[in-house]
Amino acid sequence: MKKQFSLKIENPCEAKYSEMTPNATGSFCSSCAKNVIDLSRKTNSEVGKFLATSKESSICARLKTSQLEQVFEHYETSKLNNLKYATAIAASVLLTSNVVAQEKEPQKIEVDSTKPQRVIMGKIAYREPVNKVISFTIHGKLLDRKTKKPLSEKLYPNLTIYINGTQKNMKIDAKTGKFEVPVLLSENTTEISVHISND
Repeated sequence: MKKQFSLKIENPCEAKYSEMTPNATGSFCSSCAKNVIDLSRKTNSEVGKFLATSKESSICARLKTSQLEQVFEHYETSKLNNLKYATAIAASVLLTSNVVAQEKEPQKIEVDSTKPQRVIMGKIAYREPVNKVISFTIHGKLLDRKTKKPLSEKLYPNLTIYINGTQKNMKIDAKTGKFEVPVLLSENTTEISVHISND
């Protein structure tokens, strides 16, 4: 199942990445005695997979400021814990726009100079995109197929209609067959089901 999330800064961090000791995964910060993972060269799916599968409750990481504007995706397998996505991933993050190569040979890095990049350091938190809810009313008339008249009030005295997205069954007017149902659905709902009963 595909999971999407974005990152945001919560609390600024004062540490300088250039003053940290480089290691295999990024650098070691002596002021907080933690490894700072370099995610600035990772793709969005690699960042998503790393954050989703990390067993650490607090992660220090280095990201480009442009990565804060991205939506990250991760394809979750059934073995992963679904609750991990429901809780916030609190992490101390070191953000920078200049990605400095840790390798001995310099690499070419393309920089978009049309948009200035800022250096921001701090904690990030996971936030899931919110689905929009659409509110509307369904009006209609329930008629006998053969006679084209409302159903007999004697045979069906308690006709109600229920549509998914409503909070309760709505009464159908026995004399006219008319009904009016207020509905709340998320914008990505693809089906509406209607149930009519005579309870």
